[in-house]
Amino acid sequence: MAAAPTDDRPYSLELAPGEQALFGRGAPGSPADILLDDPAVSRRAGEIVAVGDYWLLSNLSAAKTYVVENPEGGGEFVKVPPGRMGAPIPFEFSRVCLPAVDGTVSFLVFAPQHVHVPPGRADGGAATQVAYPLDQNAKYFRILVALCEPRLRDPSTSRIPTVPEIIERLSGLGLSRTAIGFHISYLAEKKLHVKSPQDNEGKADWQRHALVSLALKFDLVTSEHLALLPPPGR
Repeated sequence: MAAAPTDDRPYSLELAPGEQALFGRGAPGSPADILLDDPAVSRRAGEIVAVGDYWLLSNLSAAKTYVVENPEGGGEFVKVPPGRMGAPIPFEFSRVCLPAVDGTVSFLVFAPQHVHVPPGRADGGAATQVAYPLDQNAKYFRILVALCEPRLRDPSTSRIPTVPEIIERLSGLGLSRTAIGFHISYLAEKKLHVKSPQDNEGKADWQRHALVSLALKFDLVTSEHLALLPPPGR
């Protein structure tokens, strides 16, 4: 599981199952793991705990309700009232929002580890982790399909869409260049675990090519998934 502020600070915090992180303004001698520098945020505002394919949120505030949004969904959210400990959060992508002096402050939580029971598993057997846990309803999957589209429509081509081309192809999703870059990095690092070649010349470039190569090699994306995209030319 990973957590990161939603401002421009380029850091994230990786949590293994069972590990926890404190968020808030921090106190002398007790800094917050996830710093939310706003006067309206408590020094020890709350805590998150990684469990596996979900995570827990504790609201340490005495008076403020926190909201956990699902940015990938249709407006789903969970309210965590003051003093609530260990509230389970099922979203793969989550935005934790806290009341602030001017609106809200927030940070993102990513929980990409999913465990599924394979069909026909005998009782008493161990559950099997999915090698490439992709959610076909998520925005990142549509971006992956858009990346693979030229090769799916014409196997002889080697062309990979650029970020501006993906923005135009998926214009109905309202994705920015930053959002596209984030989803590509998330796919590469958390979902498909592609590795950077030693001679790569540009991060976004090698990631896009590696994602397409792996997705097509293992049929993670097929021509049937093109139906998730708008009709060509729109």
